[in-house]
Amino acid sequence: MRAVYCFIIVMCLSCQWACRDGKTGVGEADVDTLSLVMQVKECARLYTAECEVHKLVLKEDPLHVKGSIFKKNFDVKVPIGERKVMIPLSVTLKAYIDFSGFGEKNVLRSGDRIVVTLPDPRVVVTGSRIDHDGVRQFVSLTRFDYTSAELADFARQGEEDVLLSVPQIGLLDVARENAAHVLVPMLSKLGYDERNIVISFRKDFTRTDMPLLLDRERMNEKLK
Repeated sequence: MRAVYCFIIVMCLSCQWACRDGKTGVGEADVDTLSLVMQVKECARLYTAECEVHKLVLKEDPLHVKGSIFKKNFDVKVPIGERKVMIPLSVTLKAYIDFSGFGEKNVLRSGDRIVVTLPDPRVVVTGSRIDHDGVRQFVSLTRFDYTSAELADFARQGEEDVLLSVPQIGLLDVARENAAHVLVPMLSKLGYDERNIVISFRKDFTRTDMPLLLDRERMNEKLK
């Protein structure tokens, strides 16, 4: 059994204007899509959102006696053999959008309206820390304390739970909004009215999408 309490602090990173300003004249009716694509690609990897999640991981490890009597199996919980642990865990996440694969397929123009479909966001763990002073164990006299390896494994499981909860904590929404803060001014300089600009992901991502969005190669797997 595991109970989880999450306290989320979402900190919107100010988007750095590393992207070059558009040079196409304002007011041109026929915007060169290729020019837009080249400008957007200069953004490269844009880190657009960061959050820190505080998670309380609870683990219970009751002692069971198992056997068989008269060809009937039994599994009995021993009341004096319980082990429980509470682990405070802090996980720092960043979401970014990699524009290296951005192309004309991401831009749909219809008259005065333009729809830009962002590449799928990527999520990376940049920090993961156990508050060792806050760890609490309840261990029966008949059992041994949890080992450091067991605590670290529980923390990794907690980190995985945090990653799967990313769509619910709003990190991807912040990433999209902050990407729009960069792209909308660029499109405005190309002649589009902000009211006719739509910046979106290809879909609303859910928990089941997260394994595909995780950038595990760049994860900093430090559990201090």
